[in-house]
Amino acid sequence: MDMTEIRQELDQMEKRIADFRGSLDLDTKKQRIEELELDMTAPGFWDDQASAQKVINEVNGLKSYVGAFEEIAQQLEDLEVSHELVKEENDEELFEELDKETQALMKAVSEFELQMLLSDPYDANNAILELHPGAGGTESQDWASMLLRMYQRWAEQKNFQVETLDYLAGDEAGVKSVTLLIKGHNAYGYLKAEKGVHRLVRISPFDSSGRRHTSFVSCDVLPEITDDVDVDIKNEDIKIDTYRASGAGGQHVNKTDSAVRLTHIPTNIIVTCQSERSQIKNRETAMKMLKAKLYQVELEKQQQELADIRGEQKEIGWGSQIRSYVFHPYTMVKDHRTNVEAGNAQGVMDGDLEPFIDAYLRSQIN
Repeated sequence: MDMTEIRQELDQMEKRIADFRGSLDLDTKKQRIEELELDMTAPGFWDDQASAQKVINEVNGLKSYVGAFEEIAQQLEDLEVSHELVKEENDEELFEELDKETQALMKAVSEFELQMLLSDPYDANNAILELHPGAGGTESQDWASMLLRMYQRWAEQKNFQVETLDYLAGDEAGVKSVTLLIKGHNAYGYLKAEKGVHRLVRISPFDSSGRRHTSFVSCDVLPEITDDVDVDIKNEDIKIDTYRASGAGGQHVNKTDSAVRLTHIPTNIIVTCQSERSQIKNRETAMKMLKAKLYQVELEKQQQELADIRGEQKEIGWGSQIRSYVFHPYTMVKDHRTNVEAGNAQGVMDGDLEPFIDAYLRSQIN
């Protein structure tokens, strides 16, 4: 950018930050943080672990908004000073630094704006992400393992924690199915953009003839449902099976029947968990997973009813293909919902999903 363009960008960011300030209600958020932090010092705060964690999550969420806003507001002030200095000094090195810092702030403002858009119920929650290969055996199972790595890399870049709840290895390579719990503020809000079928086109490393193959993997994303959400599950509607855990690592694997499978008989929804040595803990986690799936079913039912009332011809489901990853005869990743494309397919596989997530979330704003 030249100096005129930098000035224009600074003016635009100043307006956007002023708009943020007007809608954030910072004073109320800061007061709420003080109230919650006072609660955290009270005797017996940790007696109820679940309640304490809810308070901590709320504090962290509020602090992330307030802290991020104050940081970009301060950076803008610093850039205004730098801009005046560059005008006076006409120093090339100072100009390059100003240009670099302006572009970095433009990205930070855009990311903050996206965070503000994540205001739907449960956007702030942890996310449960499941990958299920389509037909194709080893080829599609290998594609599932590549997507698993992609989401793990993305989570690392966001400083989110990843816990493997269930893992079923492929017969020769890859995975038959995997369920992750991704922990972090707005994890579900971001990852709901990934729900759908992911398509891969490449020369198969498992085909001795070097032919091109197309593989499909379904990605399902649910919010982790907290205990304060009322999802009615009757004991007589649940079938509980225990079995020996399988998968990589862990001395407890295949030693005890610690893994748990829950079947919700009315809907035939099945969830499994083998992440803990304790059968009790696995059962608790599996129940949370089941609640999340039943909540999602009810939510989609309500959405379908609204669509019917409005006369919308809109598919509501998890089966629609959302993105194609092409490795041959050229490299490209294209999102079919927003038409966003990336030529650096390897960068995407290394976790660079922000352009796709950003474009999808912004497209959902009414």
